[in-house]
Amino acid sequence: MVNRGSSHNRTLAIRFLPRKPSPYVLTLYIISLFAFSIFVFLFYTRSILEEDERKPLLFGELQSEQIPEEKLWDSPFGYGLHPCVKPTSKYKVAQGSEHYITVRSNGGLNQMRTGISDMVAVARIMNATLVIPQLDKRSFWQDSSTFSDIFDELHFIEALKGDIRVVKELPKKLETIPRARKHFTSWSGMGYYEERTQLWKEYQVVHVAKSDSRLANNDLPLDMQRLRCRALYHALRFSPPIESLGKKLVERLRARGGRYIALHLRYEKDMLSFTGCTYGLTDAESEELRIMRETTNHWKVKVINSTEQRIGGFCPLTPKEVGIFLRALGYPQSTLIYIAAGEIYGGNTHLSELTSSFPNIAFKETLATQEELEAFNNHASQNAALDYIISVESDVFVPSYSGNMARAVEGHRRYLGHRKTITPDRKGLVEVFDKLETGELKEGSALSFLVRQMHENRQGAPRKRRGSLPGIKGRARFRTEESFYENPYPECICSSKRQLQMT
Repeated sequence: MVNRGSSHNRTLAIRFLPRKPSPYVLTLYIISLFAFSIFVFLFYTRSILEEDERKPLLFGELQSEQIPEEKLWDSPFGYGLHPCVKPTSKYKVAQGSEHYITVRSNGGLNQMRTGISDMVAVARIMNATLVIPQLDKRSFWQDSSTFSDIFDELHFIEALKGDIRVVKELPKKLETIPRARKHFTSWSGMGYYEERTQLWKEYQVVHVAKSDSRLANNDLPLDMQRLRCRALYHALRFSPPIESLGKKLVERLRARGGRYIALHLRYEKDMLSFTGCTYGLTDAESEELRIMRETTNHWKVKVINSTEQRIGGFCPLTPKEVGIFLRALGYPQSTLIYIAAGEIYGGNTHLSELTSSFPNIAFKETLATQEELEAFNNHASQNAALDYIISVESDVFVPSYSGNMARAVEGHRRYLGHRKTITPDRKGLVEVFDKLETGELKEGSALSFLVRQMHENRQGAPRKRRGSLPGIKGRARFRTEESFYENPYPECICSSKRQLQMT
């Protein structure tokens, strides 16, 4: 007997099974699939190529991309931060003291400025009257300037009257009495100087032989830190002739180019000799620097490996390297650059390696008349004060080496609102420059990308002061701390949006 239901089911199944495709249909299917694949491939290839055009090749020789002007010049670091150096409610007005501190400030202009600010705080801690400091006349610069030649002496005395008593000179009756002559220990805190008040039991006058780095960078009371800022940024105003000419030169720069870079080009004979950096110099120049180092008694290190110094990032950038660096950052050839420095070693021979790329260069000598500069001739510290004013007021500050001037200007610019300061990563840049020399890397988008990426976080944005390097013990660790005057944040810079407490 035939099973009709089963036969019916087989008939339905056969009806719904797909038919075997004809060769024509199969061919169309394969062609369509291949065409679709080509379309997808071309679409994604185009996207990848467009993305690659936006990203510079690592070792390509492409034209550097145009950087927006605001990115080159503007400082986007407001964040509501502002100077705050007003004393706290616990701070007491200074009382007159019959104990006196005399000081011989040592070093160049900025070493003396920060040292004097330290001594203002030391006089406050020791409850002493500060005698107007004597300035260094025996250093490399051989500058005979007195305190009043460089600073506004009356303003200094008046500005600090609520903090300490300052007098122009010792009372006559104390000039011949015995003094305690002291080399106070570097980077000392409150406790150290509170103990030194025992000196008043035997002496009425203490003479301090050196002023630089007498106070710790960190762990001082807030009022002491703010006093240091009041002393440096408000009380130590430059003398009227320096202030007047400095402002005129800034105005002339603005009239000439609007915006300008202040380049502290520390490519000077003393710095190259002291650091032992001879890269790019002739054998005769290298020998001259070696002899200078050998014959300078207070420079302790005599034998220096120049190659190791450079690889370690301890050398100032050369004029040629500065030119490459600024081009890589995107600054155009027309950029106005003020050279804040003394005499460049080798003169135009080395300076031309920068001016060939950036011909719009200015010096004090090209901005001021001979008559205006006559009073400053042979006074290195007064000339450095002019450079300081112009550097602080610049749109962008670039130091080729992290010396006293660079640190002081950076700190002041941070205090005034974190103005743009680009600090070259000298150690990282040496590797880049060496690749350029060997041909492994070429100037263009590749170099620009590397250099900008390397300096993205080295443009003066707000950050707390760095502490000592890890692994260093004892007093040596204080030497590795970031200088208080390089970055007075957070003690002298506040984040509240209240009106400025001091202008």
